[in-house]
Amino acid sequence: MRSHIEIAQDAIDLVMPAISKLFERTNRQELHIVIMDPRVKPWEASFEEAILYQASLGNPNQWTTPFDDFARNKARQAWRSSTSNIVAQTLHTSSLSDDDLLFYGSFTYGDVVVACSGVQQWYDMLISGWIALAFEQICMNEYQTSKSSNPTKTLRTTR
Repeated sequence: MRSHIEIAQDAIDLVMPAISKLFERTNRQELHIVIMDPRVKPWEASFEEAILYQASLGNPNQWTTPFDDFARNKARQAWRSSTSNIVAQTLHTSSLSDDDLLFYGSFTYGDVVVACSGVQQWYDMLISGWIALAFEQICMNEYQTSKSSNPTKTLRTTR
């Protein structure tokens, strides 16, 4: 089975055509993506240790806003609460920390947490959702393919 990092890269590649099409209607074509490791819980590791993969679209050296920091902040909020940060931003504001970014743009699907920053926050959330769903379903494909190929396998292992 492929590693989670390989699957994260594949998930982004898979939804890239949709992101490119969406960039035709967004306020810019810059984006930072953070994918958290769904196997790591907040009580098991620091936030930084739990980041599985990050990627930037556009030229980060020319960004006028630190979208990478914003995306990590959104991811931290979602990872901490196990729900998309729009929930804290709109329903449970008492859970916001003093240093929480006041924009949403993350998405959680089961234990998969993805956050983006760079375009309008509703589109950041949309892209995060695409990537989260793609990640989980690619993992499902890997799992089912492995189980079919070796039905007596007892543990999930990577190459």
